[in-house]
Amino acid sequence: MPRQLLVRLACALCLACAQPAWAQVSRDAAAAMAQRATGGRVLQVESSEVGGRPVWRVKVVTPRGEVRVVLVDAASGQLR
Repeated sequence: MPRQLLVRLACALCLACAQPAWAQVSRDAAAAMAQRATGGRVLQVESSEVGGRPVWRVKVVTPRGEVRVVLVDAASGQLR
């Protein structure tokens, strides 16, 4: 029984950390784009959908201390 639980937890962790299959722009590339656009420090990157299109949702803290969310289109790399 404990072995099955360990296997299930390992599978769940792998799925949670995996990059979505639809992403042309990687998680790291999206973070770098948002960082360059704001001049800030990346706090968090999540995959999401906006208007039926896949996006990376990048949370950044700017040099002024403001927290901003930058959306990066996962297919084209355009910032929103």
